[in-house]
Amino acid sequence: MSVPDPDIQACRALVIDGNPTSRSTLVAMLREFGVGTVAQCARAIDARRILEHRNFDVVVCEHHFDHQHMGGQDLLDDLRRAQLLPLSTVFIMVTGEASYAKVAEAAESALDSYLLKPHNATALLDRVLQARRRKHMLKPIFDAIDEGQLEVAARLCQHRFEARAEYWLYAARVGAELLLRMGRHDDARALFTAIRETRALPWAKLGIARAEVEAGTTVQARRTLESLISDNPSFADAYDVMGRVQVEQGDLEGALATFRRASAITPASVTRLQKQGMLAFYAGQWDEAGKALERAMVTGLSSKMFDMQTLVLLALLRFDQTDPRGLIRVGDNLTRAVEKHGESARLRRMLDLVTVLRTLNERQIARVIEQVKSMARELSDDDFDFEAASNTVALLTRLARTEIQLADAEIWIRTLALRFCVSKAGTDLLSAAAIGHDGYQQIIREAQVRIAALAERAMTHSIKGSPLIAVQALIRQGQETLNAKLLELAGLVLQRHRERIPVYAEMLAEVRALQQRYCAKGTRVSLSDTGRSAGAMALRMQTDAPQRTVARLDGGDQALPSAATSPSQSASTSAVS
Repeated sequence: MSVPDPDIQACRALVIDGNPTSRSTLVAMLREFGVGTVAQCARAIDARRILEHRNFDVVVCEHHFDHQHMGGQDLLDDLRRAQLLPLSTVFIMVTGEASYAKVAEAAESALDSYLLKPHNATALLDRVLQARRRKHMLKPIFDAIDEGQLEVAARLCQHRFEARAEYWLYAARVGAELLLRMGRHDDARALFTAIRETRALPWAKLGIARAEVEAGTTVQARRTLESLISDNPSFADAYDVMGRVQVEQGDLEGALATFRRASAITPASVTRLQKQGMLAFYAGQWDEAGKALERAMVTGLSSKMFDMQTLVLLALLRFDQTDPRGLIRVGDNLTRAVEKHGESARLRRMLDLVTVLRTLNERQIARVIEQVKSMARELSDDDFDFEAASNTVALLTRLARTEIQLADAEIWIRTLALRFCVSKAGTDLLSAAAIGHDGYQQIIREAQVRIAALAERAMTHSIKGSPLIAVQALIRQGQETLNAKLLELAGLVLQRHRERIPVYAEMLAEVRALQQRYCAKGTRVSLSDTGRSAGAMALRMQTDAPQRTVARLDGGDQALPSAATSPSQSASTSAVS
């Protein structure tokens, strides 16, 4: 067969199909086209492991797999979330008539193409060549992204959209994603809106909601999402963003309900199971938490999308259930992870916590006290984040139910609360970690009130015309508490009144040094995330716009633009993306 694509011989393809006959047919077709390397596998879960470690130019995947929890759409969703599919990869879904509508809708936002059964070699070749042509036509955009020239790439996308040039819709979506990454939320929202006015696409409306979230207008974002979910109840990405908004607004019960629905739609999604399990844990729904987190561990322990925080929460649950064998199993899994990544302070802290629980089960009380005191010495470390704080609160809460007496436990709780009560949602999650101990929960709430009072007192000085006193107070209190909200507020007041502060340069250097140490993970908290923001495209790039980071409950980082935010915005929380 003559193929009008000389580069196809250098292509690497992967065929994923549970039916041996159809899989062999697809492999034979690709080889007949001249594709240089063709790999194959029978299960989506195996394909996920392969794609985590190898890059392919073309992936041809069956939509439905008999007797398997993970289907083609579940696979694609997880790959997108973990940013494991580079822009150069062509992904083609093979589907039957019954699921055509669902796949066709997904193709608008996630696929390069879909192939309707029964198909022939000509149809498959046409899909492959069309998708590869799009990659070729948009190569200047992708090259600019790879080189970190985001402004150039966004401008090329905008021009193609306005000229309605070939593949303008796809280019417009890439452009809107770039604008979001650069912090140009209003421009991104305008482009998503223009796309939606041209064609009523669910992902365009979701893009509008995402831009609204990043701009801090969560009330409007929630209305947009409610409308989107009402019109598209099976659009799982919309639930991810809705869950993020609900956590940001302090509606943890609502977020849990949202992720229950998301997990029901995509039962093989490791990330959604983890979020459901974590929210259930903090809501005190222990049975639900255990089941969701256990399923996530069984389904995705070997996956790059698996978050080790899942093991920590499972260990706490196994301890509560007096299940020493289950606790040992979880601890062994975490030990193996630490052995692979011995340089990770985050994993080492997790293992320290689980070790305390195992030591307590062995009734080595003196050793437990020694281990906990050792952990407490890190509470003021620069890299001690919100996740570590919530885990420590959960551990101390459980130790308080035993005969162990820790004289400094309340001091440690207060230290953590003063540092990490940066928002209502953060305070709610810390308090939830202390479920069952009214005294600890009261300390956490009192810390939130104190931080709010300190911020208000400083702002009063600023409003009354004494911004220097306000900044000095915020810096002093920020140094004492290590609270990122106070330190970020100090920077905002300093910038706003720079003309009226004679020692502006010196104070700016001091504030930035403190922010670098204690605000590097921002004032926002989040549930487990291991990759792409919900609804976003996987835009891999070598460099990015200047960024600051956001603390997540899983300890990872989600990039946010460095553009200054308002005080109310900087004090907000951002959850499941």
